[in-house]
Amino acid sequence: MSVMLNAWRHAPTHRRVWALAVPMILSNLSVPLVALVDTAVAGHLPHAHQLGAVAVGSTLYVMIVGTLGFLRMGTTGFAAQASGREDGGALRQVLLQGLVLAVLLALLLGSLAVPLSTFALGLMNPSAELHDLTREFFHIRLLGLPAALANYALVGWFLGSQNARAPLAVLLTTNITNIVLSLWFVLGLEWSVAGAAWAAVLAEWSGVLLGLLLTRLALRQQTGRLDVHALHRWRNWRPLLAVNRDIFIRSLALQGVFFLFTVQGARLGDATVAANALLLNGLLVTAYALDGLAHAVEALCGHAIGARDRLALRRALVISGGWSLLASLLFALLFFSGGEVFVNLQSDIAEVRAVAHGYLPYLALLPLIAVWSYLLDGLFIGATRAREMRNAMLIAVALSLPLGLALRPMGNHGLWLAFLTFMGIRGLCLATMGWRLARHDRWFAPTPQP
Repeated sequence: MSVMLNAWRHAPTHRRVWALAVPMILSNLSVPLVALVDTAVAGHLPHAHQLGAVAVGSTLYVMIVGTLGFLRMGTTGFAAQASGREDGGALRQVLLQGLVLAVLLALLLGSLAVPLSTFALGLMNPSAELHDLTREFFHIRLLGLPAALANYALVGWFLGSQNARAPLAVLLTTNITNIVLSLWFVLGLEWSVAGAAWAAVLAEWSGVLLGLLLTRLALRQQTGRLDVHALHRWRNWRPLLAVNRDIFIRSLALQGVFFLFTVQGARLGDATVAANALLLNGLLVTAYALDGLAHAVEALCGHAIGARDRLALRRALVISGGWSLLASLLFALLFFSGGEVFVNLQSDIAEVRAVAHGYLPYLALLPLIAVWSYLLDGLFIGATRAREMRNAMLIAVALSLPLGLALRPMGNHGLWLAFLTFMGIRGLCLATMGWRLARHDRWFAPTPQP
């Protein structure tokens, strides 16, 4: 206990955590703010199926983009360790590799997304109106896929380089542009659901253009040169691809859980799927805020591991963990006391509001259960130990799916109980694996470099 208290009392680490976390919290909160604005705009259109189309279409798009979140996470870990070694050449290599992967994956996934969306909508069996509007929204959103993936690589690289201001500028530009254009296109020009989709596409491209400009400025401050010939050798791609492969499997499993959640909600009716979307926006707000602290863990722990500094690693983890717990308590209190206001701000459809109000206790519990998986994800990402993250996620899914099937007779209550259980198991598995690594002093075992 005294070791943890000594770590907690280290004021310089507090400052470093918040220097990274505050810009990332602000930029991260702008992401669910976009979802809240899109939902609120669609929620004030005349029909529930219009709100449902934005909710389901966004879920399909986020499922694809979220599955490729390894582009940010893998880039952050390797960039942080290169920064800890003060290796400017490796930083340049990680950046270029991330952008190349983003372009290639956008081309591949873009070609597969349309038939996959048809299959997904068939599983949901939505109403005809919801089906047609969702397809329209989703097909437009795909035009922003290359920009969204490139932004992942750029934000991950900046964060790993201990630069949190550039991701803040990129994400704020993207999301503020999205908000302004969504209000203009949907309410001003009356483009309905398609207007929300076009606003998101244009916003994503504005963000990537700014990110590339900021990258050029940041590289001027980094010594070292890119070894172009190293990019032609497979061994220089293998570590990054191996980490990204494991994070991809982990992300695919996570997005699969959210997809199944949406599918089951859609089967319970348009009002239920719309109400769940409103509540999950609360999870998004919580997750993106807590991820700001997790991003600080990624950068600081990765830097400490690159520099082989055990004391710095302990301090970063203890201090970030303490602040994450306090933040999760605050979110739980806010949703418990003000959940109805949160729901009512997003929609004025009486039926949707009534359904959402009945499930607010689950939303209040989520921050307290989910905080541990967010924090520990940051540690494993910074250490580029993606295999453990993958295994923890697969175990959580394997244990939660049978529970979800058993609770189906309980309707939406069973769905939420299964989801809470999944988040709890995920955090417990990560904690167990982290304890084993610490017990055998394996956090500083040699890791391959890209």
